[in-house]
Amino acid sequence: MKELLSGKLELLSPANSVLVLVDYQPTMIRSIASGDKTIIRQAAYSAAKAASILSVPVVLSTINPQSNGDFFPEITRLFPGKEVHARKVPSFDAFEDGPTVSDLKAAGRKKVVISGLWTSMCFTYSAIHAVKEGYEVYGLMDAAGDSTPDAHKFGIKRMLQVGVVPITVEVLVSEWMHDWNNPKAGELVSEVYSHYGAMIGLR
Repeated sequence: MKELLSGKLELLSPANSVLVLVDYQPTMIRSIASGDKTIIRQAAYSAAKAASILSVPVVLSTINPQSNGDFFPEITRLFPGKEVHARKVPSFDAFEDGPTVSDLKAAGRKKVVISGLWTSMCFTYSAIHAVKEGYEVYGLMDAAGDSTPDAHKFGIKRMLQVGVVPITVEVLVSEWMHDWNNPKAGELVSEVYSHYGAMIGLR
C-alpha cells in the first residue's frame, strides 16, 4: 500500500506515462447524454494532441468498428502509422485484447492515463483491469461520457473505489509540461490549451 501511494506521489511526465484511449467512435459518442458531446470529444482530442507534442506513447482501442465506426480521425491523424486495435474479442474491457495489452507493455510505463466511451463500461472495466495488473491508473474524467448522468457518475465512483486517480485534461497537460521552461510550452498553449477553452490559453 505504501509503495502504491509513493508511486502516485510522483507527478505524471512524458517519460513515465502512457495515454490509453478506448472506443472514441461515432456510435459511442452519439449515445452520450451525461454531458456535452462536443466538450467530451474536444477533451479527448486535447489529451491526444498534447501526447503527440510531448512524445507520450499512446494506445488506441476500438470495439466492433464495422458497426460502431472508426476511431475519431482527428485523433488518429496525430499518430501516423499508429495501429488502432480493433479488439478481436468483442469485450468491453480493452485489456482482454492481446494486441492492446502488448502495445501497453511495449510502452514500458507504469503510469496509465486512460479514458473512454462509455464511462461505466469500457472505460471502467479497462481501468479496473489495469489496476489489477499493477499499473498506477489515472482516469481522464472530462474526456468520458455515458448514456445517462448516473451511469457516468457511478462509473467514476466505482473507479475511485479501486484506486483510480481522477484527473482532467488541463491538469494532465500541465503536469506533463511541468513548467513554463518546457521548450514545448508555447506549442501547448497555442495547440492545446487555447482550443480546449482553458483560461491558461489566453496568455
